[in-house]
Amino acid sequence: WGLLRTGDKEISLYVSENYGNYPAEANKVPRLRRVTVRIDGFVSVNAPYAGGEMVTKPLIFKGKKLVMNYSTSAVGFVKVAILNEEGESLSGFSAAEAVEMYGDEVERTVLWKHGTDVAQLAGRPIRLKFVMKDADLYSMQFQP
Repeated sequence: WGLLRTGDKEISLYVSENYGNYPAEANKVPRLRRVTVRIDGFVSVNAPYAGGEMVTKPLIFKGKKLVMNYSTSAVGFVKVAILNEEGESLSGFSAAEAVEMYGDEVERTVLWKHGTDVAQLAGRPIRLKFVMKDADLYSMQFQP
């Protein structure tokens, strides 16, 4: 309600200012403003310059690739490891095998040294470990 998708990477909200004050308060002229927010950009997990990690609860997924919406500074990054239910790294999907991603992407496929395909892990409990430095993680999704 009140949100409008105005592009591939943004949502717009239209807000009014000083409604009902004009002309009683001449310096408060009514106006309509457009505010933009990145897709899924209302909340993020944030890691400071010193870095940080987040591990999800166990989850079961369908799909072949993991896609993220994230933003980093020029020196920041995000890496993703896939762990088993007990929290141990899975071969081929450890943090050491993950490719550092940096920039500002609304939909980027997570990459490990061997590629992007996670289909072999679908249907069984896993955890995701996000290793981040000076970064915001807005959302992630498994896709076909």
